[in-house]
Amino acid sequence: MQVGIAGHQDRPGIDWEWVGGTLLSELRRMRGVTRALSSLAVGSDHIFACTALEVGIPVLAVIPMDNYERFFAPEATADYEAVLKRCEVTNLKWTGDDYEGFFAAGKFIVENSDLLFAVWDGEPSRGLGGTADVVAFALSRSKRVVHVDPIRRHVTLMGNENNG
Repeated sequence: MQVGIAGHQDRPGIDWEWVGGTLLSELRRMRGVTRALSSLAVGSDHIFACTALEVGIPVLAVIPMDNYERFFAPEATADYEAVLKRCEVTNLKWTGDDYEGFFAAGKFIVENSDLLFAVWDGEPSRGLGGTADVVAFALSRSKRVVHVDPIRRHVTLMGNENNG
């Protein structure tokens, strides 16, 4: 089974320590996970990838485009590069609109995962390819989504429980 991530990079009120602990607990209780997919963006994607590696799950880094690191603040670039070195990498080489490229990466993660973790406050996306868009895409594909709400601090399963 392959698992993927979509989630916030930053939102007021998010307790990142709770998010990390929750993802760790969820991944530890799962059996048969062969790979985790993440775009390694700051926040949810990065925490998910690090957590998967911590529990021995190989990570496929889904990089939307060449020079992706230009979207990282200088202080986050070193963390991104360190995790990237520990992952298998696929570069989608997107050349169009950046936000469409981010959404393409989210779709790739959904299409290649049996289950999607969504660290999401439940609100609409603030731009194309945001977490809400990726969750809607996953549900339209009958994928199961583990909704990790970082504001209300609860976890729920969305979608077809019999899929995958």
